[in-house]
Amino acid sequence: MPVPPAPGARTLLVEQLDLHSDCARCTALCCVGLHLVRSADFAIDKPAGTPCPNLRGDFGCGIHSRLRESGFPGCVAYDCLGAGQRVTAAVRAAHDGATWRDDPAAARDAFAALPVVTQLHELLWYLTEVLALDAAAPVHDDARLALDRTAALAALAPADLLALDVGAVRREVGPLIDRAGALVRDAARSGRGSRASSTAGGPASAPRPRSLVEPSPAVRRRLRPGADLVGADLRALDLTGADLRGALLLGADLRRSRLDVVDLLGADLRGADARGTDLSRALFLTPAQAGAVRRDERTALPAALRD
Repeated sequence: MPVPPAPGARTLLVEQLDLHSDCARCTALCCVGLHLVRSADFAIDKPAGTPCPNLRGDFGCGIHSRLRESGFPGCVAYDCLGAGQRVTAAVRAAHDGATWRDDPAAARDAFAALPVVTQLHELLWYLTEVLALDAAAPVHDDARLALDRTAALAALAPADLLALDVGAVRREVGPLIDRAGALVRDAARSGRGSRASSTAGGPASAPRPRSLVEPSPAVRRRLRPGADLVGADLRALDLTGADLRGALLLGADLRRSRLDVVDLLGADLRGADARGTDLSRALFLTPAQAGAVRRDERTALPAALRD
């Protein structure tokens, strides 16, 4: 029977699965393969398959140190969770060391495989968190099996990745992640549960600071999956256990709010103000989401996201 990781093991598992982006081992696949639309996130329009004009010959970014001020905050927030280096290595192995610059076939495989592996790595990211959540113990065995199966799929050769029905994989793994989130939120609301120290740094329901207040009934009704909370004033609110999956939190003010076991799976946090906010106990926060919020030195992140 699979054994869930011991407390403190999530960060190690993330490293073992290579889920942190390493641009030094990638051939700038995101700078070429992604379609950019001129917006608040990107200063240019760029079709998929066309190199960004800021891309250098060594696969580095010519404006990396000034992306935000140059109009590319979307590039700052983007994170492939390590898919880029995995696809780069797989394509080179399948095409005698060639990159997308050297061989049209290598380019085709690389840019088609990137979104597939990115989705698989996202599922792996969530599953590592499920395995570190004490209150999700009833699904740990299934989560370990799902993690092993998904990791094996992510390691497929490019030709096999292109034939993979990644949607079917998401439909298989998604309900397991949903159940884990529900278990943890229910435990937090009842005061029974705690998050593993490796991902949360302590219990989910510590005494509430006097500066925090309960959301009003009107605000509480808005705290639901897929909610439109664009620009919402949620300052200094105790949002413990809220289910904000897929919520639109663009530009929302989360300063000093309590986000213990708030489910943020798929939530759009672009421009949300998290200065002075403890995000370390939020559920299913990804590097891309953390990169999209306004942060300062007081913003706390889960251990797996700390540099």
